[in-house]
Amino acid sequence: MSFLKKENNIRLIQTKLTEKEVCVIKAIIFDFDGTIADTLPICYYAFQSVFKEFDNKELSSDEIKEMFGPSETGIIRENLANENKDEAIELFYKKYLESHSLVKQNEEMDELLQLLKDEGIKLGIVTGKSRRSLDISLQALKLEGFFDVMITGDDVVSPKPDPEGVNKALTRLGIQKDEAIFIGDSDADIHAGLQANVYTIGVQWLPEYQTAEFTVQPNFTFTSIADFIKYLKANALR
Repeated sequence: MSFLKKENNIRLIQTKLTEKEVCVIKAIIFDFDGTIADTLPICYYAFQSVFKEFDNKELSSDEIKEMFGPSETGIIRENLANENKDEAIELFYKKYLESHSLVKQNEEMDELLQLLKDEGIKLGIVTGKSRRSLDISLQALKLEGFFDVMITGDDVVSPKPDPEGVNKALTRLGIQKDEAIFIGDSDADIHAGLQANVYTIGVQWLPEYQTAEFTVQPNFTFTSIADFIKYLKANALR
């Protein structure tokens, strides 16, 4: 696979095809936790605080990860035994906000997003996070205004691995399936992207990511943001 710059769009050439199929890539859609920002540790912490406070349960990160799919509100409503679910939800957001200072600004990710923005590529987010927690993170990391569309767990009926969120993002962007790339760090992301028939990149480029070994192979994999930036600059942004 190679990238060529053409009129502020990325041209994706899939050389594995018998006949080279050239697609104009107009948008890149990202997952958030573990893909754009290293926020998984504070997600685990906030959930652990909730389940300890309300159910007196000590949960591991892996046990919490098994609940992922719905938004934070959905996870608490579906898994918390205590009846005081609204109070528990408020505690989650309190702990998430309080601990967000532990999430460091990622200069490489900032560079990547700015690079794509400067090249006229539309940017999107498809995440299981609620709009409330996403807004907390975007504000804390100074990423407000970067994204042309944001689909959260509040906006879908069926969360990833269902492709509903990716398809909604494409529709709102006015982009065809072969004009977009979806990037994520979890099996659910890869399944969602592939089921949406979008070119899907799996990443393991932040300190904490969800899937160490994908059960279904993405179209491409990167383990370093810097390598992805170098790849784009060498092949797409010349």
